[in-house]
Amino acid sequence: MTWTLCTSGSAYSKAGVNASSTITTWGTGATYMNNWSDEAEGFICAETRRDWVTNCTSLSDMIKNVLSNVCSSLIAMNIINYDMSGYTSRQEATTMLDVNDSIMGKGLQFLKDFKSNVLQTP
Repeated sequence: MTWTLCTSGSAYSKAGVNASSTITTWGTGATYMNNWSDEAEGFICAETRRDWVTNCTSLSDMIKNVLSNVCSSLIAMNIINYDMSGYTSRQEATTMLDVNDSIMGKGLQFLKDFKSNVLQTP
């Protein structure tokens, strides 16, 4: 299931340039990142009551982009929370958490309200 809905690069970029190098160094942070990816994907499926991961290949690009946006924001929030000491201030880290939370909330609401059961590209 790991890294089906988004890439690690999209999560890293949303965590910002001051994210902990312990996590953003792939060899060191791989276990954390893989776990957070699995958790984010599971959360999205549970919250929306749809198995987006299993059906990912048949989804339209629009839905894939929303899923990637939500998933990468969830993972970025974990990266930021892991170690805030690299950010210029606590306010910087908090603002980044707030932005990612907003992206995640709006994306989840869209996915929950998505009316079509036809998830394939026309």
